[in-house]
Amino acid sequence: MTPISSAARSAALKEGLKAGWPICLGYLPIGMAFGVLAQKAGLSPLQIGLMSIMVFAGSAQFIAVSMLAGGAAAPAIITTTFVVNLRHVLMSSALAVYLRTAHRGLLALYAYGVTDESFAVNLPRFNARTWSLSRALVVNHAANLTWFISTVAGGIGGRFIPEGAFGIDYALIAMFICLLIYQIRKRIHLLTALIAGLTAVGLALMIPGNTYIVIASIAAATVGVIIQRKVMRSNPKND
Repeated sequence: MTPISSAARSAALKEGLKAGWPICLGYLPIGMAFGVLAQKAGLSPLQIGLMSIMVFAGSAQFIAVSMLAGGAAAPAIITTTFVVNLRHVLMSSALAVYLRTAHRGLLALYAYGVTDESFAVNLPRFNARTWSLSRALVVNHAANLTWFISTVAGGIGGRFIPEGAFGIDYALIAMFICLLIYQIRKRIHLLTALIAGLTAVGLALMIPGNTYIVIASIAAATVGVIIQRKVMRSNPKND
């Protein structure tokens, strides 16, 4: 592996932070909201910090805390969060195309920090061939550090905030809506999002638990790819 010069490291750090600061800014209120909810569920700041380090998955952490507060058993919590996080298989598959030659140690470090937000920031830049693993690592782990600090801060300050105040319960949903809007660049993206949303709502009425999220994501992505290929074959200039 070719050594990276100090100038290249400095450039990667600067560009990575420039790309990742919106994630960090968004993680501050979301992380604090999670910390407050976790504190209300009975977790200590130390436990909240450990969860943020070992799990580092906002939706899974919110779900786990909600299930803990509801008295769910550990196997149920583990199974549910595992299923919800299966979407990372889809994200990793999309990213793997650009990281085939990466060092396995750096690849493992990068994989640890992949979230919906970092994926949304890094993938378009990889697609444009203007990005590198070192820059993507900065994005991932700047977000990771911000998430850890904000969740612990929320856990410490949670006892001073009334339960349900400031719309805290809606924080994660709002974040995902923003991410969706920023990723819609073509009509096919909008169509895929609509298919995923309608499928998820329909399945949620029939299937217990959270498996409908993964099923709807896979179904919508598959339909989207099929439609896009047919459109490109009939008219390559069409989006």
